[in-house]
Amino acid sequence: MSRMNVATNHPLIPNSQQYMVVDQYVSIHSEDRNIDKYPNSSEFEIELPQDYCNVQSVTLNSWTFPANYNVFSFSQNNTTLIFEITKPYNPTDYGITDPTLLLISDALYGYCGKPFICSIGDGYYTPDQMTTELTNRMNLAVNTIVRPYIQANNPGLLPAFDLAGGYTQFVVAYNQVGQKIWFGNKSDQFVITNDSALYTDGKFTTGICPKHILSSFTNWGLPPYLGFTRCSATTFESNGNPYPTFYYGDTMYVPNGVWLSPDQIHSNNNTINIPVYYLECPYKINLLGHPYFYMEIAGMNTIDETSPYQDSVFTSTTNQTNGVVKSAFAKLAVPTTPVTQWFDGGSPSSKVYNPPAERIRKISLRLRYHDGTLVDFNSFPYSFTLHFKMLLPQPNSNYKTFSP
Repeated sequence: MSRMNVATNHPLIPNSQQYMVVDQYVSIHSEDRNIDKYPNSSEFEIELPQDYCNVQSVTLNSWTFPANYNVFSFSQNNTTLIFEITKPYNPTDYGITDPTLLLISDALYGYCGKPFICSIGDGYYTPDQMTTELTNRMNLAVNTIVRPYIQANNPGLLPAFDLAGGYTQFVVAYNQVGQKIWFGNKSDQFVITNDSALYTDGKFTTGICPKHILSSFTNWGLPPYLGFTRCSATTFESNGNPYPTFYYGDTMYVPNGVWLSPDQIHSNNNTINIPVYYLECPYKINLLGHPYFYMEIAGMNTIDETSPYQDSVFTSTTNQTNGVVKSAFAKLAVPTTPVTQWFDGGSPSSKVYNPPAERIRKISLRLRYHDGTLVDFNSFPYSFTLHFKMLLPQPNSNYKTFSP
């Protein structure tokens, strides 16, 4: 029977059902993660310094993030522009018999109606840097077709072709007053095929346009950042009365505001002016990138998020949407552009537990844009602070005191 003795000198103290609120702050650094297991700092799991028990709420208290991100990158599907040359310049129409120009014309006529793929480098651009990049990349895209054609048909002309810089007919300019980009070609008619299926076709074998996780009407390639819609942009022809001009003054291209004019071509000692082709983007340029991103923490998400509208049987026959319930813990604005760092705090984003969470020891974090792509901080670290409110049970303190 002695084994049934449950007597103890340490009796349980009854719970008074009173709790003291304890504040605990936890500073989390992205560089403290297991980098071998989580090489991408936008998605990782990390162990907290201790067990946090009886958690009443968790709030994002403060944060600091680098702005050294790429506005344009392959992973964000916004580095590719697709265009076609629809009417190449024909030298024989102007009595010109230069063999190099004739071969270039033959190459472009053989490629009519086929897409040229222009891809810019990853990074952040100013408007002038963007127009210079586009000018060089569009000409390079044409060179990848023209140069092999010359190599196959008359390789002896390659030295002269290369000495002249190859194909250099595309010119892209930025109107600083209107804040719009203008595309021009000094000899060939072209179209920017913003409605190309290559932007959304998963069978695009070159891999230049990876599909978004979510469909989007704004971030579906490079064109919307340049000021285009999903409609193809066709060109206008100018024969020099006048040539396309920015009337606010000189540009970085040609004095007196003339940014597009044909190369001076001579035949029988006469200067021939051939027509040029140009177009203006319908909307202003946007090089700022995503204005915000979402922070997901597994088990703490409280923000409901809409999703891009889709014309489907579900949306047309029900009064529901395809939005996501409890998709994120916090939504953070990006208030600056590279290269810098931003700090903020006092976010109202929080998770309230009722009843309190028994124990929290680790968190699973994910930082993404609205379309689902992860934020790419490259190798730059970031940090944020979580505010835990915990309930500490208080013992029953009903006792009396007396003096001897």
